[in-house]
Amino acid sequence: MNFRLAAMKDLPQIKKMYRVIIQQMNKNQIPIWDDIYPCEFFENDIMNNRLYLLQDNTEILSAFALCDSNSGENAVEWKDGSGKALYIDRLGVNTSYCRKGIGSLMLDKAKETAITLSAQYLRLFVVDINTPAIQLYSKTGFTRVKGIYDEVIDSDCILHQYGYELQLY
Repeated sequence: MNFRLAAMKDLPQIKKMYRVIIQQMNKNQIPIWDDIYPCEFFENDIMNNRLYLLQDNTEILSAFALCDSNSGENAVEWKDGSGKALYIDRLGVNTSYCRKGIGSLMLDKAKETAITLSAQYLRLFVVDINTPAIQLYSKTGFTRVKGIYDEVIDSDCILHQYGYELQLY
């Protein structure tokens, strides 16, 4: 398996993988992603060297963005608000590889990458109804912090998100 930064040539396969993930999430009553998010953010992530993927031969198994900031970062109470933090966004696992440890492996890769980028904390937000993701983050050492970030999508849709963090050193 090869963990690396994504390139523009990967974009069609990444979007295809995420469309299947979105279908699976909708089927499982987790309707939090759509045609716009996260797929329309990947090109910008690639251009800014923050989209990482795990590939086996030619197949992409998983991807995530590692960002310097998050729109909800001031809505919750982090352990240390002054320490350098990176935020995991848009983590997705190819549906053919669910429940095979790929999510945990990717979080380990995110930790390693964040450490090389001198971050003290790895943080993320997860929507309150995304129980499988919450279980994964808790299992891999992330701790939920106080507060909720209410991301207003439109007048009919507000995503209630919990903040999770992991101290790296």
